[in-house]
Amino acid sequence: MGLINEMKTRLDSQIELGYSLIRTFLGLALFIRGAIMFSDPGAITRLAGANQWYWLYSFIIINHIICGLMLAAGVFTRIASLLQIPILITAVFVVHFKDGLLHQGQSLELSALVLILLLNYLIFGAGALSIDNYLKKRKSKI
Repeated sequence: MGLINEMKTRLDSQIELGYSLIRTFLGLALFIRGAIMFSDPGAITRLAGANQWYWLYSFIIINHIICGLMLAAGVFTRIASLLQIPILITAVFVVHFKDGLLHQGQSLELSALVLILLLNYLIFGAGALSIDNYLKKRKSKI
Protein backbone atom coordinates (compact mmCIF):
# COMPACT_ATOMS: atom_id res chain seq x y z
CA MET A 1 0.00 0.00 0.00
CA GLY A 2 2.92 2.34 0.71
CA LEU A 3 4.21 2.00 -2.87
CA ILE A 4 0.82 2.93 -4.31
CA ASN A 5 0.54 5.99 -2.04
CA GLU A 6 4.08 7.03 -2.93
CA MET A 7 3.31 6.73 -6.66
CA LYS A 8 0.08 8.68 -6.19
CA THR A 9 1.93 11.45 -4.37
CA ARG A 10 4.58 11.62 -7.10
CA LEU A 11 2.01 11.71 -9.88
CA ASP A 12 -0.09 14.34 -8.09
CA SER A 13 2.98 16.57 -8.00
CA GLN A 14 3.36 16.26 -11.80
CA ILE A 15 -0.05 17.59 -12.87
CA GLU A 16 1.54 20.50 -14.74
CA LEU A 17 3.62 18.05 -16.76
CA GLY A 18 0.48 16.17 -17.81
CA TYR A 19 -1.30 19.42 -18.69
CA SER A 20 1.66 20.50 -20.81
CA LEU A 21 1.98 17.12 -22.54
CA ILE A 22 -1.67 17.32 -23.62
CA ARG A 23 -1.13 20.87 -24.93
CA THR A 24 2.00 19.80 -26.82
CA PHE A 25 0.25 16.78 -28.35
CA LEU A 26 -2.75 18.91 -29.35
CA GLY A 27 -0.49 21.48 -31.02
CA LEU A 28 1.53 18.86 -32.86
CA ALA A 29 -1.64 17.08 -34.00
CA LEU A 30 -3.04 20.32 -35.43
CA PHE A 31 0.32 21.07 -37.08
CA ILE A 32 0.43 17.60 -38.65
CA ARG A 33 -3.18 17.91 -39.84
CA GLY A 34 -2.27 21.21 -41.53
CA ALA A 35 0.91 19.76 -43.05
CA ILE A 36 -0.99 16.76 -44.45
CA MET A 37 -3.61 19.03 -45.99
CA PHE A 38 -0.85 21.28 -47.39
CA SER A 39 0.93 18.32 -48.96
CA ASP A 40 -2.13 17.43 -51.07
CA PRO A 41 -3.53 20.57 -52.74
CA GLY A 42 -6.05 18.43 -54.64
CA ALA A 43 -7.58 17.38 -51.32
CA ILE A 44 -8.31 21.00 -50.52
CA THR A 45 -10.23 21.43 -53.74
CA ARG A 46 -12.11 18.17 -53.14
CA LEU A 47 -13.01 19.29 -49.60
CA ALA A 48 -14.04 22.74 -50.76
CA GLY A 49 -16.10 21.36 -53.61
CA ALA A 50 -15.47 24.53 -55.58
CA ASN A 51 -12.67 26.97 -56.19
CA GLN A 52 -14.46 29.87 -54.47
CA TRP A 53 -13.83 28.19 -51.08
CA TYR A 54 -10.16 27.51 -51.78
CA TRP A 55 -9.04 30.64 -49.86
CA LEU A 56 -10.93 29.43 -46.78
CA TYR A 57 -9.24 26.04 -46.82
CA SER A 58 -5.88 27.74 -47.35
CA PHE A 59 -6.56 29.82 -44.24
CA ILE A 60 -7.43 26.68 -42.28
CA ILE A 61 -4.20 24.98 -43.34
CA ILE A 62 -2.02 27.97 -42.48
CA ASN A 63 -3.88 28.39 -39.19
CA HIS A 64 -3.40 24.73 -38.25
CA ILE A 65 0.31 24.88 -39.05
CA ILE A 66 1.16 28.16 -37.30
CA CYS A 67 -1.21 27.91 -34.34
CA GLY A 68 -0.38 24.22 -33.90
CA LEU A 69 3.28 25.09 -33.44
CA MET A 70 2.35 27.94 -31.09
CA LEU A 71 0.26 25.58 -28.95
CA ALA A 72 2.96 22.92 -28.92
CA ALA A 73 5.52 25.43 -27.67
CA GLY A 74 3.10 27.16 -25.33
CA VAL A 75 3.66 30.59 -26.86
CA PHE A 76 0.67 32.94 -27.19
CA THR A 77 -1.43 29.92 -26.28
CA ARG A 78 -4.67 31.76 -25.72
CA ILE A 79 -4.42 33.55 -29.08
CA ALA A 80 -3.55 30.30 -30.87
CA SER A 81 -6.52 28.58 -29.23
CA LEU A 82 -8.86 31.45 -30.06
CA LEU A 83 -7.85 31.34 -33.74
CA GLN A 84 -8.49 27.58 -33.90
CA ILE A 85 -11.88 27.57 -32.15
CA PRO A 86 -14.01 28.88 -35.07
CA ILE A 87 -12.49 26.23 -37.33
CA LEU A 88 -13.33 23.47 -34.85
CA ILE A 89 -16.83 24.80 -34.19
CA THR A 90 -17.42 24.60 -37.94
CA ALA A 91 -15.90 21.12 -38.08
CA VAL A 92 -18.11 19.88 -35.24
CA PHE A 93 -21.44 21.53 -36.01
CA VAL A 94 -21.35 21.94 -39.80
CA VAL A 95 -19.05 19.31 -41.28
CA HIS A 96 -19.21 16.28 -38.95
CA PHE A 97 -22.47 16.68 -36.99
CA LYS A 98 -24.56 15.31 -39.84
CA ASP A 99 -22.54 12.05 -39.77
CA GLY A 100 -23.44 11.46 -36.12
CA LEU A 101 -21.65 9.55 -33.39
CA LEU A 102 -21.81 6.15 -35.05
CA HIS A 103 -19.84 7.17 -38.14
CA GLN A 104 -16.92 4.86 -38.85
CA GLY A 105 -14.35 7.69 -39.07
CA GLN A 106 -15.23 9.07 -35.62
CA SER A 107 -14.54 12.58 -36.90
CA LEU A 108 -17.30 14.14 -34.79
CA GLU A 109 -15.91 12.77 -31.53
CA LEU A 110 -12.33 13.76 -32.32
CA SER A 111 -13.29 17.24 -33.52
CA ALA A 112 -15.42 17.77 -30.40
CA LEU A 113 -12.53 16.65 -28.19
CA VAL A 114 -10.13 19.05 -29.91
CA LEU A 115 -12.70 21.85 -29.54
CA ILE A 116 -13.06 21.20 -25.79
CA LEU A 117 -9.28 21.09 -25.34
CA LEU A 118 -8.89 24.39 -27.22
CA LEU A 119 -11.56 25.99 -25.01
CA ASN A 120 -9.67 24.71 -21.98
CA TYR A 121 -6.39 26.31 -23.11
CA LEU A 122 -8.18 29.51 -24.07
CA ILE A 123 -9.66 29.82 -20.57
CA PHE A 124 -6.84 28.47 -18.40
CA GLY A 125 -3.76 29.26 -20.49
CA ALA A 126 -0.71 27.19 -21.33
CA GLY A 127 0.31 26.03 -17.87
CA ALA A 128 3.58 26.15 -15.97
CA LEU A 129 5.70 24.34 -18.56
CA SER A 130 5.37 26.81 -21.42
CA ILE A 131 7.06 29.76 -23.03
CA ASP A 132 4.07 31.89 -21.95
CA ASN A 133 4.75 31.08 -18.32
CA TYR A 134 8.50 31.64 -18.70
CA LEU A 135 7.90 35.09 -20.22
CA LYS A 136 5.37 35.93 -17.50
CA LYS A 137 7.85 35.03 -14.76
CA ARG A 138 10.64 36.93 -16.48
CA LYS A 139 8.44 40.01 -16.87
CA SER A 140 7.47 39.96 -13.18
CA LYS A 141 11.16 39.90 -12.17
CA ILE A 142 11.93 43.05 -14.16
